[in-house]
Amino acid sequence: MKIPPPQSTPPILDQGTLERVALPALPSIALPAACLLLTACHGLGQSDDSGLDYSDCPDSILPCSRPVDQVAFPTTHNAMSNEDDGWLFPNQQHDIPTQLADGVRAMMLDLHYDDEVVNLCHSECWLGSQTLHEGLREITDFLDEHPTELLAIIFESYVSATDAVQVFRSLGLDQRAWSPEPHVDWPTVEEMTDAGFQLLVFSDFEGGDPAWYMDLWSHAWETPWDNQEPGDFTCDPTSRGSTENPFSILNHFLTDPVALPELAEQVNFNPFFVERAQDCQQRWDRVPNFVTVDFYDIGDLFTVTDTLNAADTNRQ
Repeated sequence: MKIPPPQSTPPILDQGTLERVALPALPSIALPAACLLLTACHGLGQSDDSGLDYSDCPDSILPCSRPVDQVAFPTTHNAMSNEDDGWLFPNQQHDIPTQLADGVRAMMLDLHYDDEVVNLCHSECWLGSQTLHEGLREITDFLDEHPTELLAIIFESYVSATDAVQVFRSLGLDQRAWSPEPHVDWPTVEEMTDAGFQLLVFSDFEGGDPAWYMDLWSHAWETPWDNQEPGDFTCDPTSRGSTENPFSILNHFLTDPVALPELAEQVNFNPFFVERAQDCQQRWDRVPNFVTVDFYDIGDLFTVTDTLNAADTNRQ
């Protein structure tokens, strides 16, 4: 598929009563050394033994020759809510730049107003917040440094599309976001990034205008998200979105009543994790696209997505 390049990019302008048992902090060391300590670390330029062919794009985390709707993305739930930045009841240990450096390639982010400013918040902004502009600037910096990487953003939004889109435009990110065409096959990762498109943007509120600010439930569907124990997991869809949509969300996290590392310890490791993901892949006859976890640095997220991406089952 030949993709026209984007227009030239404009210059870049510039949740309380429970206590959580925090993970021990890693020593302050350079990222490559930290990766040796994190079994989940899956940074750029990795050597790969998953059976995937990275020969044409050795720096890409995702299999570049796959159509985008046939790719499993390592995905973080409430990615903005993290221990490093001092959020209360966080869903992740590390901040957005570290997640990206470690190999996360899709992020679920919540949008709220705080003093009329569009912020990344989880439920209530007093639990932790970051302006959307700051969060997207971190993403912009990563994409600038890694032009062959593709990233998906999935918004749970409580703000107007107009206000969210304005922030993207202020950073030039609208020029890097893919606009799908009806009834046209999705390009491969490589085709998309070679043409200068590095972002997939979905929103569950007021999505669809502009076209690159995609309506989430017109393009995706999901498994249940309100799981409290491992036995709650299922491959069945919720009522949001149609299974005929091109993208699937495999929600693989526990909330009881908040996210905790101890809960991630129960479900983020193989064989439990990969067996569940493969079961859903076989039932659906398609890859789970957004494989979503809390505390991605605990367990085997990246091994699971590599395994899914190496399988022969593709959506027809």
